Amino acid sequence: MNKALLTGGTGFIGRHLCESLLADGWAVQVVTRDTAAAAKVLPSGVVPVGDIKAAAPADAVINLAGENLADGRWTEARKREMRESRLRITRQLTETIGEWETPPQVLVSGSAVGYYGARGDDVLDENESPGDEFQSELCVAWEQAARRAEATGIRVCRIRTGIVLGANDGALAQMITPFKFGLGGHFGTGNQYMPWIHILDEVAAIRFLIDNPDCSGAFNLTAPEPATNREFTATLARVLHRPKFAWVPGPVLKLMVGEMAHLLLTGQRAIPRALEKAGFKFEFRQLQPALEDLIGDR
Repeated sequence: MNKALLTGGTGFIGRHLCESLLADGWAVQVVTRDTAAAAKVLPSGVVPVGDIKAAAPADAVINLAGENLADGRWTEARKREMRESRLRITRQLTETIGEWETPPQVLVSGSAVGYYGARGDDVLDENESPGDEFQSELCVAWEQAARRAEATGIRVCRIRTGIVLGANDGALAQMITPFKFGLGGHFGTGNQYMPWIHILDEVAAIRFLIDNPDCSGAFNLTAPEPATNREFTATLARVLHRPKFAWVPGPVLKLMVGEMAHLLLTGQRAIPRALEKAGFKFEFRQLQPALEDLIGDR
């Protein structure tokens, strides 16, 4: 039986990945600070583990842990926690799996398209250099911490994920409410790109990287056709059969959420060149079919 070990397994992506692995007969462990609480949200069959050191060796290790960047204002204290929450667990993880008598075949470690910073209309594949903003520096440090596992011969895949769309969780669920009241709209100019990916493709891509021994390095986990914020909100309104009247000027958004507004007013036109070159096939390449699949019946 194949064995998987996850950090961040109680999160949106993690729970869906656990379900996929269990369905294919994998034994799944999830590292969590609160095993009792985790047991209530994790799929039946997942084993919560309170300490990385206590986890049984696994064939695949998937590192998704980290504080949500969009969950609250970016105070200096919170930025430190966002950084340390990622680096601490990643360092502990690479140290632990490096000590296993039988190392894992692969470490798939989280990152984000924020790696590239605000790049306007530039088409960004995995060979592009990082930006020089907070989220870029965070992603660079996170990826460097994961690459420590390469020194012990472990294959490492660094996944630069975009906005993951799900029906009842994640960013999309938060976007839908204002649209239901006719208050949905774009941010700022609306010309900033939103690199999105359907949750089914996100999970399938991670599974693809686990299963393919030739895959290593950085991979953009984004749909091949990113949309601008204006295109995204117009498509969402159309799928929901709601008007799109409102918009939030950039200065107002900055007053509302502070420095975090930078995430919403800038974006990355990221494309999954490395993933498609490796042979991965997306089920949802275009935004409207993805949204219709997730929320078309609402």
